[in-house]
Amino acid sequence: MKSTGMVRKIDNLGRIVLPIELRRVLEIDQDSSLQIFVDGDDIVLKKYQPACIFCGEAKGVEQFKGRNICPTCRKEIGNL
Repeated sequence: MKSTGMVRKIDNLGRIVLPIELRRVLEIDQDSSLQIFVDGDDIVLKKYQPACIFCGEAKGVEQFKGRNICPTCRKEIGNL
């Protein structure tokens, strides 16, 4: 894991602020969602990308009847 050298305090509501430089580099906008993982004593934030409900692929995912589906699975379903 790469250190950024950035340190932030947690406020009284348990929040932290991600520095603007980091948000710009990672293209994290105001309405972006982040996933939270725990790895031992580490807290890992990852940019959330919805995945296909069938195969887990995140590229090209679209909503279909309220579910996330990738183009490959959608094509396979169309061929049934």
